[in-house]
Amino acid sequence: MDMYMEEILEHYKHPRNRGTMADADITFSDSNPLCGDEVDVYLKLDNKKTIAEVKTEAKGCAISQAAASMLTDTLRGKSLEEVRQLKNQFVFDLLQIHLSPIRVKCALLALIAIKKGIYQYLGTTFTDENN
Repeated sequence: MDMYMEEILEHYKHPRNRGTMADADITFSDSNPLCGDEVDVYLKLDNKKTIAEVKTEAKGCAISQAAASMLTDTLRGKSLEEVRQLKNQFVFDLLQIHLSPIRVKCALLALIAIKKGIYQYLGTTFTDENN
C-alpha cells in the first residue's frame, strides 16, 4: 500500500483535533451534498487573532475526514489572513494522492468550511474566487 494512502487511512481511523468547542470564536457547518460528507469546524483565537485551537466534527468518506484531520494539524498559530490565503493546492499537497474530480470536493470540504467561517466572522462573503 502506498505510504501516502496509509497516512490518509491513519488520519481517517484516528482523526486529530476531533471534537466540539463550547467557547469557539468561529464556528461553521458545511456539507458536500454530492456524497453526504459533513463537517463542523470550531476555531478559538488568541488576543492577536491567530488560531489558538481548532476542532472539527466530521463524518463522511476517508478523504474528507483525513483532509480535515491533516488540515487542522497545520492551522495552530496561523493568522486569519494566512488561512484566508490558503489555496486548494495546500490540501492537495497534504494528501499527496491523485484525486478524481468527485473526490476534490471531499478533500476541500474542511478548508472551505474554515474559510467560510473566517469570512463570516470578519463580516465578508466567501466566494470560490477566494480559493
